[in-house]
Amino acid sequence: MNTREEHLVELVDETGKAHGEMTVAAAHQPPGQLHRAFSVLLVDPDGQVLLQRRAAVKTRFPLRWANSCCGHPRPGESLTEAANRRLREELGTGPVELTEVGVYVYYAEDPATGRVEFEYDHVLRGDFLPAAPLLPSPDEVAELRWADPAALEAELDVDPRSYAPWLGGVVNRLLRPSGATPAAPGSAVTPPGSSADDTAERPGGR
Repeated sequence: MNTREEHLVELVDETGKAHGEMTVAAAHQPPGQLHRAFSVLLVDPDGQVLLQRRAAVKTRFPLRWANSCCGHPRPGESLTEAANRRLREELGTGPVELTEVGVYVYYAEDPATGRVEFEYDHVLRGDFLPAAPLLPSPDEVAELRWADPAALEAELDVDPRSYAPWLGGVVNRLLRPSGATPAAPGSAVTPPGSSADDTAERPGGR
């Protein structure tokens, strides 16, 4: 088991209220345990979003295209602290100011690895400046590309298995924000539970 699989995640109920903790590895074993997560979308001045193709060594949905960065806050860690930590680890960039644009709950089983994603996912938007560094870790990221978010929604419908199952929901929240909460670096974000969609997500995440 790699080190990050041994990290603790925060277990939550369907409203986002914490009620315990568990290792990353255990939370993603079938049938899955609902836990807090975040998905970051970096947006350039032209409105393009940065996508990453997940590395082949990933334990969940390897080699699928996903949002810029994602992960789990450790118990007691703020969303922005966790997100900026993962931006640095995965992409060699940041810190950036982040804004929460929505939350949704999704469930997805990975046919390739047998792991399960069952997450209360906070969607965070960050502005990417063209001069900012991008130094992706090969242990995390296979490829990077920029995409128009509206065109990406159409691609998800045509070829959903090329993408991580949560990406559709993430892009949907970016294009149709609800309950947005500013998230200054280092601050905590109150989970807007009323914006969560607790239905199981189909591939594509919408």
